Amino acid sequence: MSDGDAGSVLEFRKVSKIYRSGDCVVRGLNAVSVTFGPGELTALVGPSGSGKSTMQHLGAGFDRASEGSVLLMGRDIGAYGEKELSFLRNRHIGFIFQSFNLIPVMSVLENVAYPAGVYREPHRFDGSPRDRAMALLAKVGIADQAKKRPHQLSGGQRQRVAIARALMNAPELIFADEPTANLDHEVGAGILDLLVGLNEELGTTIILSTHDSAVMARARRVVSLKDGCLVGDKR
Repeated sequence: MSDGDAGSVLEFRKVSKIYRSGDCVVRGLNAVSVTFGPGELTALVGPSGSGKSTMQHLGAGFDRASEGSVLLMGRDIGAYGEKELSFLRNRHIGFIFQSFNLIPVMSVLENVAYPAGVYREPHRFDGSPRDRAMALLAKVGIADQAKKRPHQLSGGQRQRVAIARALMNAPELIFADEPTANLDHEVGAGILDLLVGLNEELGTTIILSTHDSAVMARARRVVSLKDGCLVGDKR
């Protein structure tokens, strides 16, 4: 039975994250409460050190809250062990990294299909992983690059591969870390168009951490952090 809001994909309930180094105590996140619903496209904004990365890491279960609860798909992930959390992430969360994080020795097709092979469990999509990966590469506009290695692609193409990989297991939630930061204006605008279009078509909840004003303008919601505190939530 769900112990969270039935309409939420990700929920923070008075979540704090405390880092300690010797006598020094830093609050990376301070009593943050916020809910992200199905199909939302949210820009997570704030200056460096505001808590954006901490919030994403906690939301994905890469780190544990010091206080409060984080609920993914209505489940308190603080109650899960590392193996269970890994499986939960694989099935319900996709990641788009600023530095792409593609596996250099794998082809583009293999990179996209990789998340489907992590666990030998029933897949959350129809057909074979290879067919699914090819369909996603077509969706992001680079099916003709399937046999190449990541180093043979441009930055914009690599980001499209990363987006296709994030979609591989049909997740309800995608975290995108500065998805346009390493791209020039024109290429970044194309990536933003793609993310907005996928959000509208698939209804996947997308949370983008960003400093890019163009991303903020296209997001349907802007959540602002400062010094680990939630200071704004504009829809």
